[in-house]
This record gives sequence, structure tokens and C-alpha cells, in this order.
Amino acid sequence: MKAFVYHGPKNMSLDQVPDPKILLPTDAIVRVTTSTICGTDKHIRNGGMPEIEAGRIIGHEFCGEVIETGTGVKKFKKGDKVAVSCVTQCMACYYCKRGIYSHCVDGSWIFGYMIDGCQADYVRVPYADNGLYLIPDGLTDEDVLFVGDILSTGYFGAENGNIEPGDTVAVFGSGPVGMCAMACARRWGPSRIVAVDIDQSRLDFAIAQGWADYGLNPQKVDVTQALKDFTKGRGADVTIEANGFEATFKAAIDGVRPGGTVSIIGVFEKPQILEMNKLWIKNITIKMGLVKANHIPRLIDMIKEGKINMKPLITHTIPLSQVAEGYDIFEQRRDNAIKVLLKADA
Repeated sequence: MKAFVYHGPKNMSLDQVPDPKILLPTDAIVRVTTSTICGTDKHIRNGGMPEIEAGRIIGHEFCGEVIETGTGVKKFKKGDKVAVSCVTQCMACYYCKRGIYSHCVDGSWIFGYMIDGCQADYVRVPYADNGLYLIPDGLTDEDVLFVGDILSTGYFGAENGNIEPGDTVAVFGSGPVGMCAMACARRWGPSRIVAVDIDQSRLDFAIAQGWADYGLNPQKVDVTQALKDFTKGRGADVTIEANGFEATFKAAIDGVRPGGTVSIIGVFEKPQILEMNKLWIKNITIKMGLVKANHIPRLIDMIKEGKINMKPLITHTIPLSQVAEGYDIFEQRRDNAIKVLLKADA
């Protein structure tokens, strides 16, 4: 089969590799019909995640068709159309029993990281009964594709923010994850959602889609002061950091009010500094982590009922055979690229 393989920093190629096989009774083999290029994939390509081993097939956000199941798979059968969680979980270990699925001690977590991923013709899905989700009749891959990662991550970031009705929520980073966080934050009834980014076109896009109410460009305004102006001098009740950069990390902390919450979902390549000599007195809560992806059924229901629609993020759709070009489009934001989809070759 074809697969996009990591061979080291700046060295990835579309290779012919063996088809995956059932290794355990709880496995399923899925034919990938649609996948994406994600921000984490960009970090891997550029060497920002050195723990990735050479030879790893990349990719973690996908939909597909079940073509084979192990004897232990009870919920799915050949021919089922499914969305797939980016993290797998056994549901029996210490962490799974506590709902921290991304730290399942089995070690089979996150496609394209510790196990082979989905930028390929086929993928092995461990613990298939816990990581596959039927795509309802009437919905397409594109409708539900993002529930496996970025939409779940956005929901996780909003949930960790402890948003209350009437709050002011500021999201730092208007990439795909940030915009998913904005859309999900709406579910908690904030009075205003403020997008923060240096890319004015993305701010305008987030507002046009109704995901954000206001856009702040740090190159044009003092963001911390602007958030205070929105809130009678207090600052945002909740800030969500969705970029993984030093500037947005600092700004999310500076922009939150005393007693507020900073929710961090960006992927960082470098260490960051917390100025505890200044922060200890501010009584803020900082929460962070890798998505648990446990809200996928809820998100699919919301999509089915028209409560949330992230398809506008899709700007480019190309065949898997052009995946290398897709990475260039995504990284360079060519033609205002936001999200690049990879479709199975005909």
C-alpha cells in the first residue's frame, strides 16, 4: 500500500509499505477514505517531535471503511463507514478507568506518533470497539472528519476553560484548532468570543462563520488592554491557547482576569517560562493536556442536528498521491489554506 512515512526531520516520502494486519483480537483494519494534514504532522515533519521513530507512518485524523475485524471486535463489521478517534484506549487500565484515555498504559495511543497513522491506504485500529464511531446515514466523511482530533481538541479546550454563561472567552490562535475551540465555546453561552491572531484574514473568516464575535490582531492593537476594555477593566474570564508559540502562551496568561482560567491546547516544541513571582497572586487556573476524544458521540449528534458545522475549514482536497504537495500547501498557507484533506486515490 501507499503511505507517507517519516524518515527524519525534513525527510518524509510516499512509500510502498506492507498492508497492516490484525495483530490482536480487538483490532480492525480500516481502508482510509479521507484523512487530513494536521498541525501536529507539521511539527513532526520539521523535527519538533524528536521522539517519533524513523519509519513511522504519519497522520491521525481520518474516516474510512472497515474491511476486516478481529474476533474480539463486537460493535463493527466489514463495510461499516466510520470516523476514528486519534487516540486509542483499552478502557481497562488505571488511566482509562479515570477518563484519561490519552495516557492508556497499553502504549497504543495516538496514530502517527506511537503507532502507524492514517496518511495511507489502510490503517490498523487497536481497540476498535472503543475508537471507531459509525457515520450516521446522511452524513459524509467531510461532515464528521474533524471529530477525531481538532473538533474534539477544541471541545476539550473549551471544557477545560470552565466557561460560564456570560463569560468573555479569548482564543489565541485562529488556526483550525483555535476555530474549533471558538465554535465549541459557544455551547456554554459566553457573552462574547474574541479571536486573537496576527493573520487578519483568519480573524475575518472566524467572524464571518459566526465562530467569533470580535477579532484582535496583536500587530494592530494591545490585546491585553482590549480584553480589559471589553470587561470593565478585568480581562477575559477564559483564555484558550491554541497555537503553541511563546507569544500566544504569554498573551493568554496576560489576558486572563484574576481568578480566571487559561486552557492550553497548543502543541509546543520549546519550553515556556511561567513567571510565578507575578502569577501566584493572580489566582488563575492553568489547565492543559492532550485531547481525551471522549465526546465524539456527542459531537457527531451535534453535527447531525445542525448545531455545529466545521466544513468551512476545508479549503483544499487532494489525492493521497499528492500528499507531499499538500504539506507545502498547508505549511505555506497557500491560497489561504486552512485545512487540507487527503482522499483515497481512485
